[in-house]
Amino acid sequence: MTDAPIRVLIADDHPIFRDGLASLLEPLPGIEVVGRAKDGADAVAQARERRPDVVIMDIQMPVLNGIDATRQIIAAEPATGILVITMGEDDSTVFAAVRAGARGYLLKGAEQAEIVRAITTVHGGGVVFGASLAGKIVNAFRPSPAPAVLPFPQLTEREREVLDLIAAGRSNAQIAASLYLSAKTVRNNVSTILTKLQATDRPTMIIQARDAGLGRS
Repeated sequence: MTDAPIRVLIADDHPIFRDGLASLLEPLPGIEVVGRAKDGADAVAQARERRPDVVIMDIQMPVLNGIDATRQIIAAEPATGILVITMGEDDSTVFAAVRAGARGYLLKGAEQAEIVRAITTVHGGGVVFGASLAGKIVNAFRPSPAPAVLPFPQLTEREREVLDLIAAGRSNAQIAASLYLSAKTVRNNVSTILTKLQATDRPTMIIQARDAGLGRS
């Protein structure tokens, strides 16, 4: 018993390219072209009706573009593999297609062996991206580092500045001169910091601040 052929739907608004690609794939063993769509909306409709394993999807198409069509097909049939077709390696276009659910891309003009390899890879659950874009895609989808947590989030930025100088051993007068504040403002800040840190006195406040890494500058 032989394996079932990979069912492929080709979506492209240019008949010459669409039919030419179909003619290239149809004679090959292991691949069956089950449909040819002339625009994104047609691709969505045919994908729902014919349930292909892989859709080769052009990006710039009338009625519905390839990215929106990809999103709709994946929403209805998550197992469908989408290969986008691009004229060049435009980062923003490929990233948008990947975010929509595409598993890779082909350049128009790719060799037959490359096309077949891409179809087979996507059908098997793999992804197909050119070497020049692979690293960019990884970086684009890598989670952003968590923002650094500031010590004593209950303090305002000014209060944290004052506490940093207190932890560095500065007197109120020195803090006032450094931050261009009045002595009264510094005293008020110190009083507020003591309350917010629930510290009984200045030495206790300094210990807490230094334990949190303040006072080192």
